[in-house]
Amino acid sequence: MIALSDATPLPRTFFDRPVLEVAPDLLGRTLLRTTPEGQIAVRLTEVEAYDGPADPGSHAYRGRTARNSVMFGPPGHVYVYFTYGMWHCMNLVCGPEGRASAVLLRAGEIVEGAELARTRRLSARGDKELAKGPARLATALNVDRSLDGADVCASGDIPMRMLNGAPTPADQVRNGPRTGVAGEGGDGDVHPWRFWIADDPTVSPYRSHTPRRRRG
Repeated sequence: MIALSDATPLPRTFFDRPVLEVAPDLLGRTLLRTTPEGQIAVRLTEVEAYDGPADPGSHAYRGRTARNSVMFGPPGHVYVYFTYGMWHCMNLVCGPEGRASAVLLRAGEIVEGAELARTRRLSARGDKELAKGPARLATALNVDRSLDGADVCASGDIPMRMLNGAPTPADQVRNGPRTGVAGEGGDGDVHPWRFWIADDPTVSPYRSHTPRRRRG
């Protein structure tokens, strides 16, 4: 178990900054998830930044909806979305209230509670795959839409908190185009906003955007 002295949540001021500052600063820090079944901690190794109204890749690009409303609220809260009819992914809202920027948590290393995470990720071929990808990370941590709006900066008995640990040194951070986002990669690499820890085995493989084919 992580000692309470080490479980101080990051202050809200950490998230109340531009998304391109927050995203790489999250690498190496630990997200603590508490459930009735036990506690799981994941050291973040890969994230992506999404800059709201300035970013066509963001869910908030076309404005506020019932689905993305948490993104427009105060920083330091969880935005969870459901995708492809089967997977949840989680983000951390940042920037000033109303800006709607957020960091997608793409991958991490389970540093506590691996046994519990394995029960949720039966298809994983090893512990390095437990949270290797945004849907896998959310599944391992038992994250769904019920956690949309959760405050990771709060204290006390809360389901999730972002711990105030040491960030990854800048010379170990890499960046490149975001995974699966239209218009990025190759000549269209205008938003190299995916950040990861160099040579970390839990980082997910990069995949460029593949347009969906229309049926019939």
